[in-house]
Amino acid sequence: MARRAAQTPTARKATMTDVARLAGCSQATVSFVLNNAVGVKISEETRQKVIQAARSLKYGEASPIARAAMDGPESFGFVVDQMATSPETVNALEGARQASWEEGTVILAAQTMGIRSMEDSVVRSLSRGGVSGLVYMSIFTRRVTLPAILYDLDIPVVLLNCYSDDNQFPSVVPDDFEGGRRAAQALIARGRRRIATITGEPFMEASLDRLKGYRRALDEAGLPHDPELTLEGNWSPTSGYEATRRLLAHRDRPDAIFCQNDKMASGCYEAVREAGLAIGSDISIIGYDDDEICRHLRPLLSTIILPHREMGAWAVNALRRARPGKAGAYRPHRASVVYVERNSI
Repeated sequence: MARRAAQTPTARKATMTDVARLAGCSQATVSFVLNNAVGVKISEETRQKVIQAARSLKYGEASPIARAAMDGPESFGFVVDQMATSPETVNALEGARQASWEEGTVILAAQTMGIRSMEDSVVRSLSRGGVSGLVYMSIFTRRVTLPAILYDLDIPVVLLNCYSDDNQFPSVVPDDFEGGRRAAQALIARGRRRIATITGEPFMEASLDRLKGYRRALDEAGLPHDPELTLEGNWSPTSGYEATRRLLAHRDRPDAIFCQNDKMASGCYEAVREAGLAIGSDISIIGYDDDEICRHLRPLLSTIILPHREMGAWAVNALRRARPGKAGAYRPHRASVVYVERNSI
């Protein structure tokens, strides 16, 4: 029987994971170093370790320092006003990473603190670095006036958690109207009829949209709007605590409270307990955001999940579909929220 000729195995190309392992750092650090990411502080020692590891593994031989992937895959830049104040940015970036993982796309992020000169500098640096597309992200859902430099780019641009009046670029925002509506509907479904709400600051679109959704659910159930049951907070636990004390002081106190974020709900819990009421039986409470605090409250807090991971993935996919220079063709995409029922209602 004839023997088959031996085949020479094809040498496996080094990956970013290999570089990270050899350099003794994370894959994210490798990405930042090899793409010359702006606004990220990395020690010179670590930078040199990454560069030497990439060179020794012949990773991205054409330009191992300027490009951070094999076979020349694309990279997307994220221009973010704030990264550290809440988990929203991290969740959006993680959704973007997951959406681009299979194709090896590199995600580069830079923080600007909303300073226009810094935005211009970051956009220039990212575009000169060869990114294939750019995501402009706001930590708070809002209408934005975009830096003029975005309109001159020859790469696609997508807006995340914000939108502009001219509809020049694809944009994605959470459906906070539907979130407020679902929160109130969940309480109504439990038989609650005197439902209060503690809003965020009224100049914020998220607060206004959640309030509109809450009122729509009351209308649909034939329940009246009692202005005494709508109190303004400022997203902090203290404001939730103080507003709840005022609500419970009413002769005809509410039997449910919709707090427009989970931090205010944590303050609401404290006030309800001080009043000697049982959460879930005497009074129902629902929050918004699915903040880490939800895992520590007892009973566990029912809440609405903001879809920032899904929005990050949507932005990456929109970059791949978008055409630069296609003006006035887009309306904001509203990403669906998710209601999570736990024990507080």
